[in-house]
Amino acid sequence: MAGWDTLYHLVKEEVKQRGEEGCDVSGFAERVQASKTDEAELTAIYNELMALPIAEHFKYNEPSELDEIRAQRPQAVAVSPRTWSDAEWLDKFNGAWLGRSAGCALGKPLESWPFMNGSGGRAGWENVKLWFEGADAWPIQGYTPTESESTIAYPDLYLVPWCKASRRENIAYMETDDDIRYTVLGLLMLEEYGTDFESWDIGKMWHRRLSYKQVCTAETQAYLNFAQVTSHLHGQSREELSQYPKDWVRTYLNPYREWIGAQIRVDGYAYGAAGNPELAAELAWKDASFSHVKNGIYGAMFCAAMIAAAFVESDVRRIVDIGLSVIPANCRLADDIKLAIIIASSTNDQVSMVKQIWDAFSHYDPVHTNNNAALCAAALIYSGGDYEKGITTAVLGGWDTDCNGATVGSILGAMLGGSALPASWIAPLNNKLYAEVHGFHPIAITECARRSYNVFRKLQASSVQ
Repeated sequence: MAGWDTLYHLVKEEVKQRGEEGCDVSGFAERVQASKTDEAELTAIYNELMALPIAEHFKYNEPSELDEIRAQRPQAVAVSPRTWSDAEWLDKFNGAWLGRSAGCALGKPLESWPFMNGSGGRAGWENVKLWFEGADAWPIQGYTPTESESTIAYPDLYLVPWCKASRRENIAYMETDDDIRYTVLGLLMLEEYGTDFESWDIGKMWHRRLSYKQVCTAETQAYLNFAQVTSHLHGQSREELSQYPKDWVRTYLNPYREWIGAQIRVDGYAYGAAGNPELAAELAWKDASFSHVKNGIYGAMFCAAMIAAAFVESDVRRIVDIGLSVIPANCRLADDIKLAIIIASSTNDQVSMVKQIWDAFSHYDPVHTNNNAALCAAALIYSGGDYEKGITTAVLGGWDTDCNGATVGSILGAMLGGSALPASWIAPLNNKLYAEVHGFHPIAITECARRSYNVFRKLQASSVQ
């Protein structure tokens, strides 16, 4: 059995996934329910699901291969040319790493079910607001408090118990988190390969650098599928490995292939492609296509392009438009981002905005790509370029709180530069990261930024040779 989940749950999730992809899944949910965990029956149902065609009336065209994605993009948005000094560039890399860390740390203790999915008939954002109100910390202006008197009236509220190092009373460094580990791996991939890496290189690096317990959802399924495909191979070249079934690795028993995992893995690549969103999107596609398809890939490309653009742009709406320019015009994610832009542009009230975003996109799983990407886009536009406003809005919105705080923090940090970030958010980290990756546990966050800057310069030099 592949994965950390049961076959019953994987097939149950696959019904929803195939429906979202445009297939007619009528009757499948009832068949899964009636299977009573009979593995032979569930396997037969799963095989039928995977063979379903996309319905003719499905209005979206959503390829997963790079050349097809590029063929369906809207008109490109030109990036402003910049001639930053070395010191200015390095400040922006410091801002990206520090901004991502602080945003992640804010959302990390809130990555529990009441805040991600809602509870007691309340939306996730309502529970986030209640927590900070009960801690006399509303509006959000600092890290998540350990205690909240709201638990008296709402005993279903609780923080993630294993993230104590990111709480307001304890925070003294950036504790390990998948959002940060993948940023480290992106840096390592560029240091080792430059831009000359492929999907199989992602799998090999994960198996060298990550343990099974450090991956989840789509990454877990791809991690295990890759192991099954390659366990008998030793010393094969990349060309030989490329003959093995990439699509099977990213889809087999992987109903999470459009969830947020690929979207949170792109920052290290985008830093290396600073100022070049087209390259950032291509590198994000290489990484994402190991474990994801369609909108799971588009979310990675969208965020990578925004991060890369933020190094040279200062208008958050333009940054979002640049992100949209690298994904298919006729996909679910593009439609969702456009709706998020409308919502964010129509109100000056933070609570009203996150409520509208929640109401518009809560039909997705809390860790799906589309709702979280839409929230990030809305938080960026609502922020107007204000770092604190951006990360607190992203985290207030619920769903994948640490991921969204990290992504928005990364973009605004790159845009503003480390020297412009509020000390109230940056100082508590003490410039220290514990990533649970060899060589990065611990490490100065600014040392990670320096290495990303060096990679950026190296890629710049190679592109003109």
